[in-house]
Amino acid sequence: MDKRLVAVGGVIVAAALLGGGWYLWRSRQATPPYAPPAESVARAPVAVPAATPASEPAIRHPINAAEMESVDAAAVTLDAAALAELLGQKLVLQFLQTDGFATRVVATVDNLTRPHAAPRLWPVNPMPGRFTTETANGAERIAAANAQRYTPFVRFVEGIDSQRAATLYFRHYKLFQQAYVELGYPRGYFNDRLVDVIDHLLATPEVPAAPPVRLVEVKGSVPSTRPWTHYEFADPGLERMSAGQKLLVRLGPDQARRMKAKLAEFRRLVAAPGR
Repeated sequence: MDKRLVAVGGVIVAAALLGGGWYLWRSRQATPPYAPPAESVARAPVAVPAATPASEPAIRHPINAAEMESVDAAAVTLDAAALAELLGQKLVLQFLQTDGFATRVVATVDNLTRPHAAPRLWPVNPMPGRFTTETANGAERIAAANAQRYTPFVRFVEGIDSQRAATLYFRHYKLFQQAYVELGYPRGYFNDRLVDVIDHLLATPEVPAAPPVRLVEVKGSVPSTRPWTHYEFADPGLERMSAGQKLLVRLGPDQARRMKAKLAEFRRLVAAPGR
């Protein structure tokens, strides 16, 4: 199989805004009932739905079968060596979690519209440094320098060729559909979910830099060794946003706009025309 398939993971990582910052923001995550399986484990390939019976959910953004290659999902291995062949070992070590990579991508895309996105399932490493705040106008706010931690990843995302990656995504779609079914959606269609998540992220409101935050008291007999992970937005409206939208806000206004532009570009390539 063409090992350039891993470029698809890179663009879906981009589409999912996998900056790794959630891990450094707060650790109060709901533990999902599943864990990403190793990609080396053999498994029977899943068939992509060719038709939609009346009892099945309608597929809104179908991928043309002619655009897909016949891929045996059991033979696919997205390991560190394959990723390094495309991106270089330095970038792989810097950004990616390579074990169970395809399943991590699919699980994280699915989680980004929810209140929590468990960091143990993310396909990228946490960004270096830690979340920092500063006091301005009598309120504790996200430090202006905090967004700089995400700059290398944003540049990495912007450098991905969306057209090339979308073509590879179409050709190897069965791999991601397989992971989505195994995630617990036997009647689901991953490309529909991907487009919905992108639309959700594009709807994130623009927020001025450095919104106010507050430290959440963690009660217990054992003091927290990582107190900086327990901040939340002071604005209840921002705090009610999904994990993915909060991550966009933490990128800062400029980087959030750049990521939205990349999201919109990729959506045009994978969504059904006119939808």
